[in-house]
Amino acid sequence: MALIEIHLPKTIAKALNLPENNPRRQQIRVLKKLLRKARFTEFGQQCHFDEILVSKHPGKKFQELVPVSNYNKIYADWWHKTLEGKPDVCWPGKIKYYALSSGTSEAASKYIPITNDLLAGNKMVMIKQLLSLRNYEDIPFGSIGKGWLTLGGSTDLQKNSGYYAGDLSGITAKKAPFWFQPFYKPGKKIAKEKDWNKKLEEIVDKAPNWDIGFVVGVPAWIQMCMEMIIERYKLNNIHDIWPNLAFFVHGGVSFEPYKKGFEKLLGKPITYIETYLASEGFIAYQDRQFAKGMRLVTNEHIFTEFVPFDEKNFDANGEMLPEAETLMVHEVEEGKDYALLISTSAGTWRYLIGDTVRFVDKERCEIVITGRTKHFLSLVGEHLSVDNMNKAIQLASEELNICIPEFTVAGIPYGSFFAHHWYVACNDAVNAEQLRFIIDNKLKDLNDDYAVERRSALKEVFLDVLSEEQFMQFMQQKGKVGGQHKFPRVLKGKMLEDWQQFLQSSLVQAK
Repeated sequence: MALIEIHLPKTIAKALNLPENNPRRQQIRVLKKLLRKARFTEFGQQCHFDEILVSKHPGKKFQELVPVSNYNKIYADWWHKTLEGKPDVCWPGKIKYYALSSGTSEAASKYIPITNDLLAGNKMVMIKQLLSLRNYEDIPFGSIGKGWLTLGGSTDLQKNSGYYAGDLSGITAKKAPFWFQPFYKPGKKIAKEKDWNKKLEEIVDKAPNWDIGFVVGVPAWIQMCMEMIIERYKLNNIHDIWPNLAFFVHGGVSFEPYKKGFEKLLGKPITYIETYLASEGFIAYQDRQFAKGMRLVTNEHIFTEFVPFDEKNFDANGEMLPEAETLMVHEVEEGKDYALLISTSAGTWRYLIGDTVRFVDKERCEIVITGRTKHFLSLVGEHLSVDNMNKAIQLASEELNICIPEFTVAGIPYGSFFAHHWYVACNDAVNAEQLRFIIDNKLKDLNDDYAVERRSALKEVFLDVLSEEQFMQFMQQKGKVGGQHKFPRVLKGKMLEDWQQFLQSSLVQAK
């Protein structure tokens, strides 16, 4: 049974609002749709949505009248009311679902509102991405109608007074359409399991009964699951048990550091499809084979603005400055890093999501994720981005023929100057000093500011090689085990202290 019809009639394409080549017009249309829907909410009345709608330049008027918010601000001012059951605050009606998102650095859970309108928009983007497979060459379309193994959060959501809360993946799976159920694995029963380790064990138990065509999830957890299956059934590779596995849909982190280790588990090449699905909405997706980036969703349910990620607009802690410059999609430039502001069909208005992106093809609206506004290292002006780190790790892995599935970096004092301390997960035999030397030199090649500071105030680079298990144990200790949790690439503040204490206690136990 084929899940999709590859030849798409024009009427369906029109109904789905498949992309035209005018992102500016699309975005203005989306903005107006959002404003019209929310004009009678408390937020819409206070921020004069009616005035914006009749303006000749609604995009600019929107930027004038609506304040920028991060999570703490919009929660304190508005979203806390929705958790108390108040309707029509930032979006019409009551909010019945919240995605729990702690990000990668903060301990307290964030409650991100999820509405039926947002889920409908996300679902439409998923369909568009699936339909985009007709643009791919030499892929086994028969695999599309096989099982889809999705490693996500539990569908057994927390029930509170008037609302449910849980991982977005759990909410999405719980509300998946009936026609998708035959394809969806691991199925409703296992999907409800809250204990992540137990869920993995149950998936391994059931693996021989499934014919999987797609695996969907964060690379580290998918890789772990496949390793467990291969070990349990004494396989040469995952294709021994799932011969029709042809696609890996991934997102959340850069896949490059994982790719080498991941491909050791395969019996034949598969197609990688990148997505940018955050708790706040489906922001971008890869829509063609071998694309340099992901197509920004410009014509569905998200209005996006871009803040140049530089000293003019952000302070040293990654906080956006009050007079920061904000641009619309037609005003951006290729090759520059921007922080994202999004407004969505869940009452998220001019919200600083915390990610930074770069346009790699402006005409196609294709972006890559380059890091987080607070996950970068610039102790002395080295401006080291997560993108730089991922690339250096990838190049070092290739040069030494090793697999590095996880890593993190901290900036530390070093005498009266500073140093970087790398923690790298590698189960292969590797010389830590050699690896340190290679990563340091790769970063000098990739980043001129880093190269300059390594000759001045950034005096030293340290590197510890750890096991992947240690990274996983720390995540477990922090209660961040599961499909949507990623290890932070940069450690600062309390998270860094906890990590150092964890490693120290691990050392004591080992003795």
